[in-house]
Amino acid sequence: MQLNDINWSNGTINLVGTKSRRADTLPLPVSTGAALAAYLREERPTTSNRAVFVRHVAPYDKPITTKSVVRAVLAGYRRCGWTRTGVHILRHSAATRLLRAGAPMKEIADILRHRSLDTSAIYAKVDLKNLSAVALPWPGSAQ
Repeated sequence: MQLNDINWSNGTINLVGTKSRRADTLPLPVSTGAALAAYLREERPTTSNRAVFVRHVAPYDKPITTKSVVRAVLAGYRRCGWTRTGVHILRHSAATRLLRAGAPMKEIADILRHRSLDTSAIYAKVDLKNLSAVALPWPGSAQ
């Protein structure tokens, strides 16, 4: 992500050069924007590199890699005492929270950058509270 991918006045962020090889513009939540601004003002090393996140250790002045992000997430898991080791759980957690907050599947699909609602529908299976409200009784069971 480059500095010019953040549109502060519109409150959006452009995602380009990603695994899906397509560009998308997403809303930038206020709290996320505030965290990014704080990082840029207070934590980001002085650099001429246009990448938002740059290395704090040698080799300096280089953008971080996806491997750096994975290592940071896994280190966070260990600090929390979690036994999970996959970073994909963050996508599941975000989708589940959005679903429980009442976000429509289309919005969740857009945020997860899924092209198909069917791909995002997999996250609906974890919303047991809402599923139980629409579930029919099992045939032959006591109601």
